[in-house]
Amino acid sequence: MNAEKPSAVDAQIASEVIYAELRQLAASHMRRERRDHTLSATALVHEAYMKLAKANPDWQSRSHFFGLAANAMRQILIDHANAHRAEKRGGEWVKLTLTSAIPEIEHGINNELEVLDLNAALLALEAIDARQARVVELRYFGGMTNEETAEAMNLSLATIKREWTTAKIFLKRALQK
Repeated sequence: MNAEKPSAVDAQIASEVIYAELRQLAASHMRRERRDHTLSATALVHEAYMKLAKANPDWQSRSHFFGLAANAMRQILIDHANAHRAEKRGGEWVKLTLTSAIPEIEHGINNELEVLDLNAALLALEAIDARQARVVELRYFGGMTNEETAEAMNLSLATIKREWTTAKIFLKRALQK
């Protein structure tokens, strides 16, 4: 019986750590959104968690979980942007400001980027190279490092660096205005 109590405590601590990391990731996304955005970082975490809970995936690792969480947050932000656009009928769309996660893209394009434009560019990249699109998703939306992305995708660090470099070039061209 004593063995059950530490595992329950460990599970509670793990849950708190995971929630804090998800909250940090969501806060990072929300800092890139417009100031009057109606979705909060907490709401983004909760919606992402609900998506993950419904999917009930078998998480293979920490990186795998956060990769799925990044994908869920991306989809929520895109859905929210589409709803906002429909509501405003082409009014102000949800804006993201490219951060230091992709500094090479920031040079030569407008500093404010619409999440829908980024999604369109990612879909175009995915049609050409799904692996590169996944690398961008994990790096940009997931906030993962090259090392974490390599682990999540079960690829070498050199491959991830190469794919990241190529994807940034594609996105820079696709997003230039």
